[in-house]
Order: sequence, then C-alpha cells, then structure tokens
Amino acid sequence: MAVLLNEQIRASEVVLTGLRGEQLGVVSRAEALAKAKAAGADLVCTSLMSSPPPCSLMAKGKAKAAAQKETTTARKSGSAQAASAHGKKEKVKELRFTAHIEEHDYDTKLRQADKHLRSGKPVQLVVKASGAKEAAAAKAVIERLVADLKEAGVKDTGIQSGGKGSQVKLNPR
Repeated sequence: MAVLLNEQIRASEVVLTGLRGEQLGVVSRAEALAKAKAAGADLVCTSLMSSPPPCSLMAKGKAKAAAQKETTTARKSGSAQAASAHGKKEKVKELRFTAHIEEHDYDTKLRQADKHLRSGKPVQLVVKASGAKEAAAAKAVIERLVADLKEAGVKDTGIQSGGKGSQVKLNPR
C-alpha cells in the first residue's frame, strides 16, 4: 500500500484527523499542510479510494516507518501463503463412504472420523453414489454422520450434494 506524504497529496480537499485521533473535518490541502507544519508533523494520506481522501497528522517519520513495517509484514505473510500452497498447510483427512454402507463399516469409519476430530484435525466426509437414484441415500448417510459427530466436530461447509454423491467438511470443536 502506497502512503502519500505532505506535498505528494494532490487532492484539493482532505478529511483531516489530528495527532490524537480527533476529527478535524474536511479542509483544503493547503490548510492541512499548514496544520501539519505548525504541529511539526507529516500529513499522511493512506487511501485514495474515497473523495475527499482521508488524511491524518502523524509525528515526523512515523508514517514512513509504519508503511515499511506494513510492507515487510505483507511480504512475509505472502511468502507464508505461498509456502502453504506448496503442501505445508494442514491436511484434511478425507473419509469415503458408499451410499449403502454396512453398519459395522459405518461404525469403523465413524470412530476414525471421531479420532481425527478429537486430535484437532479437520475431516472431509464423502459419500459416493453410483447414480442419481442413490443421491438421496448418500445425503442421508452424510446427515447421520454429521449428527453422530456433533460432539467432536462442527460443520465448516454445508452439505454439498451432487449427482454422484454428497460431502461435508467438519472442523474440530
């Protein structure tokens, strides 16, 4: 984010905020620069998205230091996001079911999902349907799973149903 200081501000009028955060209202650029000079401060404009732009008085040098700090933190968080895009983010455990699952298999998968949720890991539950006719059964299995896991997890997404099945993501409580 670019920070405009003093003479770099080209707007004829600005919304001015004082050194202590007090609102000084809409003033001309010349008047704002005069107030900044009288207070021994910089006139700083942080947003050009509104008209007139909001500007504030800041102690000399503070604005540049704050802008540099903000750009370095943005750069660091950007590299952290890039690193997480390369597989370093937390993996979501995906458990797959069929629409007509046997009771014992259901209980086994339910225990696995519960174990992952209680250890603090999110779980993606996917129920495959072999056709549009089984889609209702797939959604019923998902709803039952969500109800059985409500103590360990909470829905992150709604139940997403498609022609080939249903899925939902649960986050740990």
